[in-house]
Amino acid sequence: MLAFANAKINLGLNVIEKRPDGYHDIETVFYPVKLYDVVELTDASETSCLIKGIDVPGNTADNICMKAFKSIQKEFDLPEQQITLLKNIPVGAGLGGGSSDAAHLVKLLNDKFKLGLSTAVMEDYVRPLGADCSFFIKNEPAYAFGIGDELNSIAIDLSIFFLVLVKPPVHVSTADAYAGIKPIIPSRWVKDLIHLPVKEWRSCLKNDFETSVFSKYPEIEQIKSKLYQSGALFSLMSGSGSSVFAIFDQQVHLPELERENKVYYNI
Repeated sequence: MLAFANAKINLGLNVIEKRPDGYHDIETVFYPVKLYDVVELTDASETSCLIKGIDVPGNTADNICMKAFKSIQKEFDLPEQQITLLKNIPVGAGLGGGSSDAAHLVKLLNDKFKLGLSTAVMEDYVRPLGADCSFFIKNEPAYAFGIGDELNSIAIDLSIFFLVLVKPPVHVSTADAYAGIKPIIPSRWVKDLIHLPVKEWRSCLKNDFETSVFSKYPEIEQIKSKLYQSGALFSLMSGSGSSVFAIFDQQVHLPELERENKVYYNI
């Protein structure tokens, strides 16, 4: 069995305060996009994780999908499985690829072994694996708060627009991105601003990570500027970076950006 695990973008992101446990409270809107990894499950004599496509740092035994599988296997005494990941979603790009892989793996396990897990229960299983993991269970636009793991459905549809994603050859560590943050209570909340017309987002919807990330990686800021110069209605770095997305009202082709970056159209 296989699943297509999609990426997400952040439509605005405020880092509100640092918590006593060391994490940060945020508010953002997660929006699913059409950029996919492939997750496959097959019967095996020994559980392992095989990763193809884009290189993923670290030991495959510690991959987030292995952690997700082990937690479900322990609970339901599942047989050994071969987990194969075909990675296409850029790593270290603020797109939630690993979290999506883990969430879709849990949904695959639920279907393959007829576990009867509800949406809420699957969210609970994946929530400890990553702040945005639970989002990918329902996989619908959501207002996220807390550390990003508390979700409310939100009515937003960008299907009439053309979304473009640009990934520079830069990896931004989430820990480094947070290290440069100064949390602040926003004067206007993402959950309210998101209901304004898209053409008004440029003047009010922001990502708090941009200031520190742009200072360290000015090439990311230059990508955002070029997207606006190319006619984007709105552009923003996704999550803690390094990818930048843009919303256009018509099809575009961006050969200048393609020279040094990976460009994904109509995501």
